[in-house]
Amino acid sequence: MLMPHPAVLRRLVEEYEALTRSGATEEQPQAQAQARDLAYTLCVSTGTRDVGHALETARQWLDAASAADAAVRPPTGKDPHVYA
Repeated sequence: MLMPHPAVLRRLVEEYEALTRSGATEEQPQAQAQARDLAYTLCVSTGTRDVGHALETARQWLDAASAADAAVRPPTGKDPHVYA
């Protein structure tokens, strides 16, 4: 299965959570439609069928991507691969 880029996945999670947290989905049909679209995209992106599972999976993938990025990042200070 293809995995979405972490930046794209992070944006989807943040947009969905901000929209549902604000309560706008209860008052505005347009916000409800946007929340449904984001939920669908999260589910497709994570290979799940439920937005709750999609959010859980997305957070796990984002945590793993952050850990992997930290593992390959050079230590702080002078980069040993750069010669003066």
